[in-house]
Amino acid sequence: MSHLTAVSGANCAIITAAAFALAAALGMRRGIRVVVALLALGAFVVLVTPESSVVRAAAMAVVVLIAVAAGRPGGGLAALALAVVVLLVVDPWYARDYGFALSVGATAGLLLLAAPLSRALARVMPVPLAVVLGVPLAAQLACQPVLVLLDPAIAVYGVPANLLAAPAAPVGTVAGLIGCLLLPVLPSLGYAAIQLAWLPAQWIAVVAHTTAAMPGGRLPWLPDAPGALLLAVCTALALRLSLGRPLARRARALIAGALVVAVAIQVGVVVGGPAVTRALRPGDWVVAACDVGQGDAVILRSGDATALIDTGPDPTALTRCLHLLGIERIDLLVLTHWDADHVGGVAAVAGIVSTVLHGPLDGERSSRALDPLVASGAQAIEVTAGAHGALGSSRWRTLWPRPDTPPGNDASVVLEVMATSYHGVFLGDLGEDAQRRMLTDSGLGHVDLVKVAHHGSADQRDALYERIDADVGLIGVGADNGYGHPTTRLLELLDRVGTVPLRTDVSGTIALSPAEGGMRVWSERGEAGASALRHPRGG
Repeated sequence: MSHLTAVSGANCAIITAAAFALAAALGMRRGIRVVVALLALGAFVVLVTPESSVVRAAAMAVVVLIAVAAGRPGGGLAALALAVVVLLVVDPWYARDYGFALSVGATAGLLLLAAPLSRALARVMPVPLAVVLGVPLAAQLACQPVLVLLDPAIAVYGVPANLLAAPAAPVGTVAGLIGCLLLPVLPSLGYAAIQLAWLPAQWIAVVAHTTAAMPGGRLPWLPDAPGALLLAVCTALALRLSLGRPLARRARALIAGALVVAVAIQVGVVVGGPAVTRALRPGDWVVAACDVGQGDAVILRSGDATALIDTGPDPTALTRCLHLLGIERIDLLVLTHWDADHVGGVAAVAGIVSTVLHGPLDGERSSRALDPLVASGAQAIEVTAGAHGALGSSRWRTLWPRPDTPPGNDASVVLEVMATSYHGVFLGDLGEDAQRRMLTDSGLGHVDLVKVAHHGSADQRDALYERIDADVGLIGVGADNGYGHPTTRLLELLDRVGTVPLRTDVSGTIALSPAEGGMRVWSERGEAGASALRHPRGG
């Protein structure tokens, strides 16, 4: 329901109309009514904070009020266009603001498409129902290309969700505003009004969460600008076929053919691409680094047993990786620490995890990650250095943290894994000083594989990487991240010690399989980084 939250026009219209009507009831002249409405609108913007969608709606309302004061017709598409042009001239950065784009798109959709869609739907259903469906459908169609840039998927239940939620929005707006106005002078009544506003707000939240959790509610789509452009083309072609003037048979066939081709491109890329990737994935992989953006999610496999070290920041990205690798059950989940880029994706594995290992708890931050897992049947165990166990035929032990370590990056659970085909260490987000102490305590020696600490930041202990002398260094990192990861210092350090870096921002999801004298690399985006490991040093 992104466009429901982005369109503030209804809220501004309620406030402006109420102020205008009150001024009229008091017998004020039209010019004074407009001034009162403008003052009320300005106060409302200050109260709710001038976010981009609110500013767009307020600017459009100002255009309408000025037209009313001048006694000239105003509003509709002309008011929207003038408001957008003025705002972009004042602040061109609005052009890159998703809230602004959604607000403009939804409003334009309502102005341009709601009536034609309602008329088209009225041909197959009662007129009142057609109007009720036409309004959210128009906003959804106009917003969807922008929404694809935020999340490459189409919300299948978006229209019915908005039908259920939209009536609650004005009720919540009015009750909440009354509560804010009454709190300073009549706190009890103000609190009661805010409690009343909680009901429609909670209803909207329940509808959003329920529809988002329903099966089949998310239709994957081509990501980024190509996906948005393709969806805009598909929408335009479909609207021309259904809403435009009657076409000649040849023209109609051409448009229908173009629509079929556009949809086929989407199906081929989104459905066919992953299917081909899964078919080419090696079946004997033992370690995989998931491409989850700027975060960590590493999967270990030993026989029929599977472990996951961290979940990355996004449940959707982790779900995609699990599906790509054919993972349906996780025997051991290690949450190295509580930063969102390591535990934000736990929702993807709630219900399929048996045991969770974690470091020192951190209040609400750790509860947000652990509670869903425990509620779905997982056993949570806090570990410190010295814990050990088995994963299939592999053995593992924790090298860090010390019992007295406070929560944070330097309390990351460091896992050493001794498998049949490799010896690896997974460093979480451990910083340089903690790496020094861990190295002293553990006596760690040569390993074949290291999960590089903290996404390749500069906060590294050279002596650690020199001591472990790993053949392969996995780096979980997002493309074009704002942190500069992996840093030049880290990459130069790996090059100096002879460790080959494998990066998820370059290669996508990476899988390592045992090979004679070393490990064989498969990557989702081809052979990026793999050629350097065809004749590794061994291990």
